[in-house]
Amino acid sequence: MKRYLLLGVAILAAACGSSPSQPSNTPPPNTIVFTAALSSQNEIPAITNADANARGTGTFTLNLTRDASGNITTATGTFVYSLTGFPAGTSIRLTHIHEGGPAIPSGGVVIDSGLTAANAITLDNGTLTNQTFSNRPVDATLANQIIANPNGYYFNVHSAVNPGGAVRAQLVKQ
Repeated sequence: MKRYLLLGVAILAAACGSSPSQPSNTPPPNTIVFTAALSSQNEIPAITNADANARGTGTFTLNLTRDASGNITTATGTFVYSLTGFPAGTSIRLTHIHEGGPAIPSGGVVIDSGLTAANAITLDNGTLTNQTFSNRPVDATLANQIIANPNGYYFNVHSAVNPGGAVRAQLVKQ
């Protein structure tokens, strides 16, 4: 009886511990989405002027091309955001992804939406819904860095009243 018990334990151990793990055949994603809960209070220092109640939601999507090994070879980005709480007539002049953590007052721009003061968006009633800027170029190395550490980058929208940034939030990978 003891021999059968030992044999059973040996078989169970072999079944549990000896099967090789299966490699994943799932390719890495070609689309990665990040969200940002935009707020004037996330600016450093927090906004206290006419844009103080401004907030919004932002989505930044990386669209990736990969080689046969799964390495990113090219990338583009798409910005989509909605805003509310701005005064009527507010001029939105810039939208970017900046490098920097939550405590960094102003990090460098790493991805530009293409919006400029020359083609600014006027918020007639202080709101904006689903503003989209697509196919913005993103360096493959930068795309890898954002994927690896989204909290090290922030989504920022600039107004005429706050040219350094009116609402901002760190990226959160979905």
